Amino acid sequence: MLLDGELVPLLAGSVHYWRLARESWRPCLSALRGLGLGLVDVYVPWGVHETAPGELDLGQTDPQLDVAAFLRLAHELGLWAIVRPGPHINAELTYLGLPERVVWDPVCQARSPAGHPVILPAMPRMFPVPSYASEAYLDEVTRYYHALGPTLAPLRYPDGPIVVAQIDNEGAFFFRDGVYDQDYHPDAIRRYRAFLRAKYGTIDALREAYGSQLRRSPSSVPPSADQAVTEPSLRFANVEPPVRFDASDVAELAYHLDWAEFQEQLLATTLGKFATALKAAGLSGVPTTHNFPLAQETTPLNAGRVAEAVDLIGYDYYGGASPDNRSSVARRTSELAVRSEAMGVPAFACEMGAGFPPYFPPLSHNDSAFTVLCALAYGVRGFNVYMAVERDRWVGAPLDSEGRPRNAADFWRKLSAALRATSFHELRRAVPVRLLVPRVERRLARVMHAFGPATGALFSLMGKGARESCLEVDLGMGYPLAIEADTFARSFEQALDARGVPFALVGGEDRDRSLAGAQWILCATSGGFSPQLAQRLREARQAGARITVGPRAVVRDGALRLLDEPLLGHDEVELLDRSDPASADAAVSRAVETLGLPSYSCDAAGVYATVHEDAGGVVRVAFVINPTARDLVARVALGWDGEFRDLIDGGGTRSEDGVLELRVGPKTVRMLARKEG
Repeated sequence: MLLDGELVPLLAGSVHYWRLARESWRPCLSALRGLGLGLVDVYVPWGVHETAPGELDLGQTDPQLDVAAFLRLAHELGLWAIVRPGPHINAELTYLGLPERVVWDPVCQARSPAGHPVILPAMPRMFPVPSYASEAYLDEVTRYYHALGPTLAPLRYPDGPIVVAQIDNEGAFFFRDGVYDQDYHPDAIRRYRAFLRAKYGTIDALREAYGSQLRRSPSSVPPSADQAVTEPSLRFANVEPPVRFDASDVAELAYHLDWAEFQEQLLATTLGKFATALKAAGLSGVPTTHNFPLAQETTPLNAGRVAEAVDLIGYDYYGGASPDNRSSVARRTSELAVRSEAMGVPAFACEMGAGFPPYFPPLSHNDSAFTVLCALAYGVRGFNVYMAVERDRWVGAPLDSEGRPRNAADFWRKLSAALRATSFHELRRAVPVRLLVPRVERRLARVMHAFGPATGALFSLMGKGARESCLEVDLGMGYPLAIEADTFARSFEQALDARGVPFALVGGEDRDRSLAGAQWILCATSGGFSPQLAQRLREARQAGARITVGPRAVVRDGALRLLDEPLLGHDEVELLDRSDPASADAAVSRAVETLGLPSYSCDAAGVYATVHEDAGGVVRVAFVINPTARDLVARVALGWDGEFRDLIDGGGTRSEDGVLELRVGPKTVRMLARKEG
């Protein structure tokens, strides 16, 4: 980020001012600077500040709530600020930072298919979550922003420290993100019908797509009395959303896939409304961001659409030092990095875990160090240490509540220094291979999820995917529709990893941004995707990329309706109709030879390497990752010789005859800088 004529890396740390004694603000912020972090990340909790509807205590009564004084002090100490005013902030607060009166207001509450409030079983107190469609909730948020805006507006850059504003927090339906879990709020139903009207244009087009497969929602009739909406009576004004997956044929999928797509559009549109309201409240001109949660690929958050609402999409990172977490971080970060690079913004971790809330499985400092180094290895360029300073309902921050450093502080200080010394924010990781998963595959996995409210996110966090979590029905296709693409993609992930070939995941509607520069695009498909994606693949082929699709030929559209002819001809794509690991290995080996793909393979099983280069294509930083529990000596095929120094632990090593040999301890990541000359 360019500030005062200087390119400033996005290295931040979270400090919760309202949870600290005011006399601790200065030592805590000074200690944050001492970690080498140039920004302070500041949540502003609506529920803590509100004294009455539309009225906030911003220090008038409680000095600990004087957020303006806190931000001015940060500016005085040379820190920039990321403000995160919600409305939802989580922060392990009761009601996730929302006012109690709002969450208990029936007109603000999300609704289940039966019309009941949707309860989040959160610690320390479960509560009904707000509806992202509720106009009443939007009105409340707007009123809150306008009460807060006059305090924050004068503190915007260049007059103050505020350089980024985050809109909401992990906006995936408050973690109740099963496709049939919510939102059946009356305002959501109205927006759903408007969405269908905009998509289909005419009632005849809707009837052709849906036929007589519609069902009335249990919000209007009891679930046991499902009542068909016959084709002649179907209108945009009376169509009801599906309440469970009941398709028995592939022709019935459009109805369910449209509901999944609507949820994506609902979230993106509402985040855009929040952003507009915040700007109108006085924060115009401040770049906006939104943070995607863990397992974001299983949620209705669609980066292609959310990117139209905010300037920067970042990810949150928490996890242990393990092979599963390494795979997850690699997959997520590669997707984030290629998207961010295409948009001209840094790949940013809005929350990089340092510690854990007490009701989570414990995470050690080594877990946090492994996760951040792994994220950097796969392309993150900046991060926010969450939490940098200790507070209630949190364990393991590197600084205590009075700013005193703990043992973990030394690591974060060394890491910040290493990133600045190497100008890491200006480097890039070249990824000539893209593993593309069309959006319809993610929607299929949601609508065909087999475990109800135990959402796909839970399976993703356990290292599982559609193969373990989706219905294995074929809907007349002759193969288990929801798991075909997942099996293909996983086989190629493993094959590419084994050869050390750099690749990036590309999800769905990132197709317009994330395919440029690819030498080989692998598209995992169960047999259908949108004409827009077909055109992007055609353009990529014309630009020189090899296109491989599999395991099914693309003979259907984005709603899996049969086409008169395939979207892509045999002369345009290579079809690989096998998903087994041996076929994937063979295809990767051929591509390495014929396309000259780089390969940074490691002779120690389960060890991985990545390299990062400057604008001239010279490798400046390398990472060697060992997520196993074994102490190993690894040999990494770099293909060139050079000397390296370890940026965290010190010491040096060199590659000879194109091979780098080094010791990598259990569950660790080595970050190495290539010496000049």
